[in-house]
Amino acid sequence: MIEFIDVGKTYSNNMKALEDINLRIEKGEFVAVIGPSGAGKSTLLRCINRMHDISEGKLIVDGVEVNSLKGKEIRKFRQRIGMIFQSYNLVTRISVIKNVLVSFAPKLPYWRKVLGLYTKEHKVKALTALDQVGILDKAYVRVDQLSGGQQQRVALARTLAQNPDIILADEPIASLDPVTAKQVMDDFTKINRETNISVIINIHHVEIALEYADRIIGIRKGKIVYDGKAEDLTEENLNYIYKGQTEELQSNEMEGKTDV
Repeated sequence: MIEFIDVGKTYSNNMKALEDINLRIEKGEFVAVIGPSGAGKSTLLRCINRMHDISEGKLIVDGVEVNSLKGKEIRKFRQRIGMIFQSYNLVTRISVIKNVLVSFAPKLPYWRKVLGLYTKEHKVKALTALDQVGILDKAYVRVDQLSGGQQQRVALARTLAQNPDIILADEPIASLDPVTAKQVMDDFTKINRETNISVIINIHHVEIALEYADRIIGIRKGKIVYDGKAEDLTEENLNYIYKGQTEELQSNEMEGKTDV
């Protein structure tokens, strides 16, 4: 369970990225966060795993107040949360399986970490994760020989291997073609339904968000302006999320244009 209570985030340049965020996400939910560029979508996600500190309010994950954590507690907490980026964050000159094995590095003794020595159990978990996303046959291929979609699936496998409670994905399909994007989203859906891992995706593609997510959170200028089921999202809701306009406001604007 993730809960934001009166959360705000202000950056050092006094830019207010989040304001009065009150939000509760239950275990196993598939949530898509939508909104215009600069609305605060990425900031919202990155506060959950403490990549960004909140400026006010409380953020609680499974009963733990995130901003009270320090040092090793933060690193241990982050092991429970998988983070997937648009840029994949893979080491392209090494094999797929070695990239997945990196997820176990924080728990290794120092000497194993330095030498890159992983146990048989680690390798089995890595191969299982690759199988879950359908690229087991690429395990020993260098990452730079894969397509963008395959690389994103490697990133997803790396996250799965760490056995997270939550997966956060920041624009995971932004650079993918429509067919590949669908394959990656199918993977997210399968993982969410088969493992009950909470999936929270920041996404620009509204039609894909509506197709895959159970719940939509709309953000505009750092505030939540829509929170509800995907099937309940209306054109009016979308106009308000992206343009700040309601039907009444649009009607008045049209009348004004007609009068001119």
